[in-house]
Amino acid sequence: MISNLKVLQQWYTAACDGDWEHSYGIRIETTDNPGWILSVDLARTTLCGRTCETEDQSADGSWISVKSDGIEFVAACDAGSLDRAIGCFNEFAASEPE
Repeated sequence: MISNLKVLQQWYTAACDGDWEHSYGIRIETTDNPGWILSVDLARTTLCGRTCETEDQSADGSWISVKSDGIEFVAACDAGSLDRAIGCFNEFAASEPE
């Protein structure tokens, strides 16, 4: 089974066209709550214009919030859910536009 990180790397490689990567990209940052934020620029990609919004909080304290305004995909999550956040982007990228 291919890892979420590997799929993200493949998407990034496909988005790079000699120009896109100079102005756009992917950022993974930590937050002080503690947690993670994954931001992916969608401009000039096949995902540009695609939107979504979802939140989930589990009884074990894990949580994730995902939103795309069509220009940027952002997933924020607890400290133990970075792989899940990356997986949410992969699912978003693989899904058919509505």
